[in-house]
Amino acid sequence: MSKIGRTPISIPSGVTLTQNNREVVVTGPKGELTVTLLSGITFTQTESEISVTRANDTRQSKANHGLIRSLLQNAIIGVSTGYTKTLKLVGTGYRAQSKGAGVSLALGYSHPIVQEAIQGITLAVPDTETIIITGIDKQRVGQIAAEIRAMRPPEPYKGKGVRYEGEVVKRKQGKAAAA
Repeated sequence: MSKIGRTPISIPSGVTLTQNNREVVVTGPKGELTVTLLSGITFTQTESEISVTRANDTRQSKANHGLIRSLLQNAIIGVSTGYTKTLKLVGTGYRAQSKGAGVSLALGYSHPIVQEAIQGITLAVPDTETIIITGIDKQRVGQIAAEIRAMRPPEPYKGKGVRYEGEVVKRKQGKAAAA
């Protein structure tokens, strides 16, 4: 069995799982997420944990085993605590401000860029250089963060751009002065 697939998932208090055919609905204090089980994958639930099992040892079944276990764990963490990504704007004139539910970004272009919030995702701007993205779906939070970062990724010479909090941008020297 795969190392990830055979690890049991602990269920925090306040989180419930219900199965409808091939769909598992994970409900918690922050919301509700649905995970679709792939063929050959089942799960057994006790009071405090879940274990995911597979029907056979085919290559695809082994891959799906770890995948479904990770998706279930991400859903459980999402509905109980949620996910957060923080982006930093580095550069002269780079700033963000709230605009309704979305964010208006000045990133050195001739026009401001507006990023609308999608359902289930919250965009907060505590100061002009920081954007905090929160939600219960790990994939959606990461996708919105990646889309905002892609608008002006950090460049290696001056380090300007949108970066994740704690991201280290490897700087290049640039042109050397002629001696």
